[in-house]
Amino acid sequence: MLYSFLHRSLSLSLLCLQDQFDNLEKHTQSGIEFVERYTKFVKERSEIEINYAKQIKYTSCRAFLSTLNELNDYAGQHEVIAENLTSQIITELLRYLTELKAERKSHFHDGRKAQQHIECSWKQLESSKRRFERDCKEADRAQQYFERMDADINVTKADVEKARQQAQMRHQMAADSKSEYSNFLTKFNQEQNEHYYTLIPNIFQKLQEMEERRIERVGVSMKTYAEVDREVLPIVGKCLDGMTKAAESIEPKTDSKQVVESYKSGFEPPGDVEFEDYGPGQSMKRTVSETSLSNSRGEVKERPSGGKSKGKLWPFIKNKNKGSGPEDFSHLPPEQRRKKLQAKIDDLNKDIQKEMDQKDALTKMKGVYEKNPQMGDPASVDPRLVEMAMNIEKLQSEVQKFEVSCYSYCVCVCWSLSSPDGSYTEEQSSETQVKVAIANTPEFDDEFDDGDEETLPTIGTCKAIYQFEGHNEGTISVTEGELLYVIEEDKGDGWTRVRRNEEEEGYVPTSYVEVLLETNAKGAMTYI
Repeated sequence: MLYSFLHRSLSLSLLCLQDQFDNLEKHTQSGIEFVERYTKFVKERSEIEINYAKQIKYTSCRAFLSTLNELNDYAGQHEVIAENLTSQIITELLRYLTELKAERKSHFHDGRKAQQHIECSWKQLESSKRRFERDCKEADRAQQYFERMDADINVTKADVEKARQQAQMRHQMAADSKSEYSNFLTKFNQEQNEHYYTLIPNIFQKLQEMEERRIERVGVSMKTYAEVDREVLPIVGKCLDGMTKAAESIEPKTDSKQVVESYKSGFEPPGDVEFEDYGPGQSMKRTVSETSLSNSRGEVKERPSGGKSKGKLWPFIKNKNKGSGPEDFSHLPPEQRRKKLQAKIDDLNKDIQKEMDQKDALTKMKGVYEKNPQMGDPASVDPRLVEMAMNIEKLQSEVQKFEVSCYSYCVCVCWSLSSPDGSYTEEQSSETQVKVAIANTPEFDDEFDDGDEETLPTIGTCKAIYQFEGHNEGTISVTEGELLYVIEEDKGDGWTRVRRNEEEEGYVPTSYVEVLLETNAKGAMTYI
């Protein structure tokens, strides 16, 4: 009974101890996870600060240059916050987390080692106790057997003596087992006392001190977190004061003048409409009131091809070609058109210079290959050189085309300024532009006519032999077998301009259609 009670009591104690270890392990693990979450929080704040600094530092809002300068300093302070958070908190906490995990692992290792030792000692005690119990039972059975043999008159003295010796041996074994069990019990009691009153309390004390240091370190980090923001507040305040001054320095009239300068059209206002008498034998002309303000002043010019007349773009008339106008920007007002043409010429010149630089580099590379064949094949560079030469030629052709348009525009403006009435119309501009284009660049004789502003006459028909999805601007979708009108033949670029109806027209690949030009059309021919 005493042994069973001791066994149950010790088992319950060990189970309670295991539960405490589990609880402490969970608690300390949650503490480490809290530090990791807090470190992640500070790290994310640092990333937000650096991203915010980049976003407010690099902006293209020229109207608030002074504000942006202050924002640049303001962003610099956020960069300081990010740097301080990284150096003073994140780096320190990451290093401390490594030390904390190692210390925690060491303490729990010592605790498990002590628990395994007391469990091993308990198993030895249990084993010695069972052995002592078994030897006692064997000694009792041997003693009873000896007594029966000694009382039996039919048994020889030799058998009785043998039974007596066996009983004595069993009693001696029982005495030895008792002594061993007693020693193990004494040893276990000492180890158990040391385990519960010395080893485990020391480990728990170390874990408690570790937790207190962790909590204290988190508190210091939180205080540092606040101080990092506090240090930059004076400079941030100065930046905000500078922003206020910048806002107060805004001049609306100056800004509106810049808008007027940027968007002025260059059109001359129309003159007074003359009174037209309607008397006997006279027919009154169609006046402006009978047409649209967007039409040319005075009357509507009928065109043989049945096309629509080009009109001025007045300030409050919507531009239907906005975003998809012709390549020479003829749909724009004069001043805006000049700016667009010049910008296009500048961009093309930059592309030409870039291609020429690449061509020079490849030429030098080819020279190196010719001198050192082991470095590469000179012939491998030739296709790329040919491609670059074609690109340069194409870009130069584009530059020449836009320079012709720009020059034509300048001639038109000068002509309008020197004309007696000083008037300027789109019809005069287009007519002069075509004349200048013909005089200076024969190869572009039909490039800048009124095709984008009026309905072109048909010069033939075509039949689609393949289906084409016209996703790009200026193209038109066709289905296989569809019949269309040709309004502009292929000029060598692989595209033919066709019309489906009065309002739907565009370009299709020449190889996708079978074209039949009229016999009296320019350059009439049939090709597939």
